[in-house]
Amino acid sequence: MTTVLIADDQPLQRFGFRMLLESQDDMTVLDEAANGTEAVRKAAHLRPDVVLMDVRMPGMDGIEATRRITASGDRTRVLILTTFDLDEYAYAGLRAGASGFLVKDAQPEDLLSGIRAVASGDAVVAPGLTRRLLDAYVHHLPSGTAEATAPDPRLAALTDRELEILTVLGKGWTNTEIATRLHLAESTVKTHVGRVLAKTGSRDRVQAVICAYETGLVQP
Repeated sequence: MTTVLIADDQPLQRFGFRMLLESQDDMTVLDEAANGTEAVRKAAHLRPDVVLMDVRMPGMDGIEATRRITASGDRTRVLILTTFDLDEYAYAGLRAGASGFLVKDAQPEDLLSGIRAVASGDAVVAPGLTRRLLDAYVHHLPSGTAEATAPDPRLAALTDRELEILTVLGKGWTNTEIATRLHLAESTVKTHVGRVLAKTGSRDRVQAVICAYETGLVQP
């Protein structure tokens, strides 16, 4: 059972999300939050699998709430909700530790599959959109990251194959695509991905994508 906390300042939006999620046999909504402060407090108390996080809320916004939730080291993952005209906020959310993002006009089945993906930590939500987002906002990286000449310590422990895996993760390849194009068994790919995540300190594949951009392995 995937447990979810809904954080959105619009009561009607929260009601719609709750109705959709609770129609699923494998999901349950633990509670709702109307702002970032409530989201942080309730996430710490309830420890949901996923926080469905709106970006623009009164008081503490979804970006700062995401940063505090993920910094706690708890198992809770955050799925950011945004609109196309707020891609910059979505990027900031990913940098803050979110495990993925969806646009608010996504189809219901996309939202459900996105929550399941984030809960499992096994997939990037909308990898093509993630890649385009990072391409558009890679210039927001702190100076000296992607352009740095000194080796990034996150890459020091990676083997040549793991560097290759991290690079193609940054390009948005799925495990199946990696297996096919690199002529590897999918189980072997999963093992490599797991090692890359562990060695780079990435919570999940989305954070590995960001790592690939920050270290300059992938260029926009």
